[in-house]
Amino acid sequence: MKKIGIIGAGISGLYIANLFKKNPKYQVSIFDKKNSLNLNEGYGVQLSVNSVKFLNDIGFSKLEKDEKFYPEKINFYSKKDQDKICELDISKFNLNDCKYTTLKRSTLINFLKKDLNNLINTNYSVSKIDQEQEKIKLSFENKETHECDYLIISDGVFSKSRHLVSNNQIHPKYNNTLAIRGMIPAKSNIIDKKNILLFLGSDFHHVIYPVSPSGDLNFIAIMKYKLSAEEQKNYSLFSDKSFIQKILKNIPQEKKEFFNNLKELKIFPVFVSDSFFEVKNKNIHLIGDAFFAFPPSFAQGASQSIEGAHELFASIENNSNINFFKNRVNKTKMVNNRSKLNQLAFHLSNPLTVYLRNIFLKKLVKNKRFLESYLGKIYR
Repeated sequence: MKKIGIIGAGISGLYIANLFKKNPKYQVSIFDKKNSLNLNEGYGVQLSVNSVKFLNDIGFSKLEKDEKFYPEKINFYSKKDQDKICELDISKFNLNDCKYTTLKRSTLINFLKKDLNNLINTNYSVSKIDQEQEKIKLSFENKETHECDYLIISDGVFSKSRHLVSNNQIHPKYNNTLAIRGMIPAKSNIIDKKNILLFLGSDFHHVIYPVSPSGDLNFIAIMKYKLSAEEQKNYSLFSDKSFIQKILKNIPQEKKEFFNNLKELKIFPVFVSDSFFEVKNKNIHLIGDAFFAFPPSFAQGASQSIEGAHELFASIENNSNINFFKNRVNKTKMVNNRSKLNQLAFHLSNPLTVYLRNIFLKKLVKNKRFLESYLGKIYR
């Protein structure tokens, strides 16, 4: 029996743990530095068909219907005047019971962990990874140790485990943007509560979509904002009321009332990856944001984490000669380029370039060849 050690109980780590647990050839242990998993968070995630089909393999299709939502369109709006620019039909990429899905992140985490509770070890912060022996030895700050045959690193964009195996070679980069998250109360006057609403503005865009049985809607805004090196490291800054008010002052006047009504408002800096790291030990692998973190403008973070975890499991399970790292890098570069292009297009400020962008958008959302190339290669 092969022992699988997984560091990080996020989406990718929990998903791949489910795959290994189904096979009696493997013994799985999951370690997370937090005291407990945050299962009350209401914020949402978007899942395109490429990840839903893999989640269905572990029972996702049986999740309560009122916990999942199936938007069929992305409606593009001008944030300045609220005029609708165009709409994109994302339902055309759906496959039978594999539909574009939105839901609370906590709902997804609860689903992924329901059969893993006895395998998750909380309050385990890794301090050393010894690769010299035949097996991989993990040492934790609580003085405990664990040995495994395969190590899966999935502890996020600021991965401590990646730091240990790379000798501190890889560092995430501040994306010069802040994310503003919150929940819109069900009683709010929103144009369309069933689909995804994307509002484009100058150095700023925000997205709204359904996630809650109560009718509350997920809200996330991405705002261009420069931070000093010191500010980037000061995590207490982003919960400071004066800093939050300073950020909210940059919100366009016509949106002030809207932001004041948000529940569970949080602001945090967006960090992304700008390089890849391949571990020399072929039994140690990175997945999720520990492998690569994208700019949040293509809604593929969760889906790519799941897709990558599925590919890694298949590679280990089949003892495949296929180079997991090389294949994953190629797909990741494709998604990353689209994410950066989207952010650039969403944040245009010059009136002429905005006008031209809107013309192109209206044409591109109806161009089947373009959509199959730009979205189909990712979603399928």
